[in-house]
Amino acid sequence: MSKSNNLLSCFILFLGITGPLRQAKANADAKADAVQERTALIRSQYSKFEYRIPVRDGKRLFTSVYIPIDASPGKKYPVILVRTPYSVAPYGLDRYRTRLGPSAEFEKEGYIFAFQDVRGKHMSEGTFINMTPHVERKSRASDVDESSDTYDSIEWMLKNIPNNNGKFGQWGISYPGFYTSAGAIDSHPALKAISPQAPIADWWRGDDMHRNGAFNLQLAFSFFNDFGRQRTELWDEEEPLKFEYGTPDAYEFFLQLGALPQANARYFKGAIPFWNEVASHPDYDDFWQKRNLLPHLKNIKAAVMTVGGWYDTEDLYGPLQTYRAIESQNSGIKNTLVLGPWVHGGWQRTTGEKVGDTEFGFKTSETFQKMELAFFKHYLKGGPDPKIPEVMVFETGANRWRSFDSWPPSKVNKSPFYLRADNRLDSEPEKQTTPAFDEYLSDPAKPVPYTTELTNRWSSAYTGADQRFASQRPDVLVYQTDVLKDDLTLAGSVQADLWFSTTGTDADLVVKIIDVWPGKVRGWNEEDEKSDKKNPGSQQLLVRGEPIRARYRDSWEQPKPFLPNELSRVRFSLNDVFHTFQRGHRLMIQIQSTWFPFIDRNPQQFVPNIFEAQAKDFIKANHRIYRDATHASLLNLPIL
Repeated sequence: MSKSNNLLSCFILFLGITGPLRQAKANADAKADAVQERTALIRSQYSKFEYRIPVRDGKRLFTSVYIPIDASPGKKYPVILVRTPYSVAPYGLDRYRTRLGPSAEFEKEGYIFAFQDVRGKHMSEGTFINMTPHVERKSRASDVDESSDTYDSIEWMLKNIPNNNGKFGQWGISYPGFYTSAGAIDSHPALKAISPQAPIADWWRGDDMHRNGAFNLQLAFSFFNDFGRQRTELWDEEEPLKFEYGTPDAYEFFLQLGALPQANARYFKGAIPFWNEVASHPDYDDFWQKRNLLPHLKNIKAAVMTVGGWYDTEDLYGPLQTYRAIESQNSGIKNTLVLGPWVHGGWQRTTGEKVGDTEFGFKTSETFQKMELAFFKHYLKGGPDPKIPEVMVFETGANRWRSFDSWPPSKVNKSPFYLRADNRLDSEPEKQTTPAFDEYLSDPAKPVPYTTELTNRWSSAYTGADQRFASQRPDVLVYQTDVLKDDLTLAGSVQADLWFSTTGTDADLVVKIIDVWPGKVRGWNEEDEKSDKKNPGSQQLLVRGEPIRARYRDSWEQPKPFLPNELSRVRFSLNDVFHTFQRGHRLMIQIQSTWFPFIDRNPQQFVPNIFEAQAKDFIKANHRIYRDATHASLLNLPIL
């Protein structure tokens, strides 16, 4: 090769490396400029005040309030409230937040913004209780919960914040979403519009800490290290101390951690009360049932817009079930569900163009942000009715927004798809009546990873990631349809119905729904073929995945061991999907028994409480999934 060709190659390589770096720097600079511009606008147009709002039992809740400087008796503004356990920082009249509303357009539109530390957190008095149980009948001043604290706070602000127009809205993402839902129970008359976004509903059935009884190890360990240490006095620290893992590899860290008692022995030292409570209540007992908010979502008078993300690994159960509970228990109110192709809070924190290896083709978050602004403007400021449909959902796979009168849509039909021989998934069952099964060896010492991403905190991108790394493992069963001749759209909840046996006495089961793309993925063209880009091939993109701790197959409250080598039926629901498998694709199901460290390892030997399991309790076990005519394992798919 000539010297000039060498130089040219080096120059091309230089451009290939530095081009993306320059673009990343330009993006970061643009983001920093936008934050600076937004902060400057807030400082120039809002005055900040701090209050300690008394509630009925005498405790005072710290509240920061930002009021437009042009507010006057002749120009009044509605109040938008956020209640949070994560701090309303920065504290001090001269220190301002960098954002007030869900988007910058809210600040330009003009509202009074109120941020409140919930009871027992940061600068608010009282005792903090995780997922505060709702008190149905309040006969004494000491009968307090998040509903009463919200009601009392609104009542006080209504009378004491100058130049408010008498209308309140509330919103929040994740835990603040829970406080939004809880605050609407027995609504204050001034509360006109709420938007619980990724709201927690039930920390045992499907949100954050558990999935159908299976413990979310990585999220819980990280969350309570940052959030769960007990406060001894009022404090205005803005950021919690971050736990030092010593490695970016969570898989390595949690394998070395060992059995769950080691969390306290090596790290927590008993200093995180809620971890201890979780460990003391492995089953769906009264402790967890009291923290299920869904049965209490009644007497809501405000208009509701519940928001969630199809790719939210933390709180997808919450939005789906919150919408359903409000719909069934409150007649005559506006109740809207919005679900987009987003990770946790992605409608506010990302453009919504991509999750993991899955792309959506445009900035989906912008669609929602305009809708959100119009929703609050209508109910709080008398703006035009945006005529938001009952259900506004993004159809992944087809990458388009759709609207419906209900969720799931009324025209959905449940259709069984059966696990068959030769890794097939088919609408017809096996005809063979003698026992037929597929089996795999599940080894807790070598669990299936849930992501290939190196992160010590929990991954978000795995929810849309390529699953080929898993399908290549011998401890993952794979079933797939023939190449689809027509589009296939799923809309609603998927029910898994599996016949199962094990040589052990306990097990977890994980079911994943996957869209198998053909060899040339969307957007691949002749120019790509000529370039140095690598064709990703037949990607296996995750659409939905859910585990069950199968000791709870017959009862959430009463766990039951398996009898070795005896068939048992395991049935459970996966969170809803709205996805189109395009013609030319395949629908794949993967089944496995570990999903680490997203889900903690099941010892596979029954112990009364896995939080007390010791290293000696963890055993290898041979698992079988049956698929003969007598014991047909299947998934009931909601086909639109």
